[in-house]
Amino acid sequence: MRYQELNLDGLVSPCHNYAGLSPGNLASKDHRGQAAAPKHAALQGLEKMWRLHQLGIPQAVMPPQLRPRLEMLRTLGFSGNHTQLIDTAARQAPELLAACYSASSMWAANSATVTCSADSNDHKLHFTPANLLFNLHRSLEAQESNRILKRIFGNSEFFVHHPPLPASIEFGDEGAANHTRLCADHNQPGLTLLTYGYQQQPDSLKPSLFPARHSLQATEAIIRAHQLGPHNSLSMQQLPASIDRGVFHNDVIAVGHRNLLLLHEEAWLNQAHSLDQIQRCWERLTPDNTPLYIEQVSRRDLNVEDTVKSYLFNSQLLTLSSGEMLLLAPLECQEQDAARAVIEKLLVSYNPLTQVEFMDLRQSMNNGGGPACLRLRVPLSDTELAAMHQGVLLTPALYQALQQWINHHYRDQLGPEDLRDPALIDEIHNALGVLEQILDLPGLYNFV
Repeated sequence: MRYQELNLDGLVSPCHNYAGLSPGNLASKDHRGQAAAPKHAALQGLEKMWRLHQLGIPQAVMPPQLRPRLEMLRTLGFSGNHTQLIDTAARQAPELLAACYSASSMWAANSATVTCSADSNDHKLHFTPANLLFNLHRSLEAQESNRILKRIFGNSEFFVHHPPLPASIEFGDEGAANHTRLCADHNQPGLTLLTYGYQQQPDSLKPSLFPARHSLQATEAIIRAHQLGPHNSLSMQQLPASIDRGVFHNDVIAVGHRNLLLLHEEAWLNQAHSLDQIQRCWERLTPDNTPLYIEQVSRRDLNVEDTVKSYLFNSQLLTLSSGEMLLLAPLECQEQDAARAVIEKLLVSYNPLTQVEFMDLRQSMNNGGGPACLRLRVPLSDTELAAMHQGVLLTPALYQALQQWINHHYRDQLGPEDLRDPALIDEIHNALGVLEQILDLPGLYNFV
């Protein structure tokens, strides 16, 4: 049975803005309060999706979540109609208003952890939505991510949907931003790598400046629920010092695809031991002697600070029809000398990577999300691909429809003061109502 890797990209919301709500995300902090460009952001993201489609890689659209989440304001003691809620929150607690307007669901890599049916004991595709409990604006996403994924992957014969893990610090879960699947080929069993930032133990190592967001207990729960085992799953801890320098997720400092793993030498605690474990598991899982290529970038070639600024490891690794790999990197990697030099070195090294393309995703990058943040990878058999909702699969017709939709419904600019404009609510609701029809997902949103 043939498997392919579907890229499910988050469609940027009409309320895309720079509120700087994420501690430890340096780009988010640096652009706090600036005017964002929602229309431009959505078109940039759509162009990335279209480029993958042009390369022959399955591509789908994950619709944005409904915003603003005014019920959160009511829960927190605000009252009145929509206009009164917005006005009072803007005056008394602007950070809460920004949280309920957050467009962070665009970063689909945080929406869930996915296990391929070729890896699970029950041979079904498993989803667990991330609880994202360390940031208020992101914690609002978990239940809606669960509901949207169930609509897209609704056939219970093939897909298993688990609820988000308990919203407790013991089970902090940031989703696939901390997950990598390595495999000789998508048709063959893979090795699941799960990265965590902390353990709930008094003597465990933790960062001192920024919060570690993903727990070891969460990775262990995912392994159990998704019917994996020690033969095909490993858990590694992020290096606490790197978290303190802005590596809030593992996909800021490492990326893997098929039989290639690219990572910085300061990605994991006890990294040499982790790489040895990975190699041993790989050899047990791949009896055909397919090599595993591990490219470890040294701090001399690229320090952690420049890693975070360039988002080199937040690039996408893609397999082309020729079998060669392409690195789809943010434009910042071309503009930064050190990152560009590392890429040039990788391209001539002994590994499957032979090409690079640079893409302008500046609107997302300004908020701390690169190419890999925008997509959730879903390995699917041909049968599973046919069983999912077909209306979200990118085609030339859908690409054109979404272009027109964005150009018609999105604002050119959105600043912090615009969040108190009650007309913005109607604009978003009208846009999402049309999107339901475009994606053939009637009733996706509960407009209240």
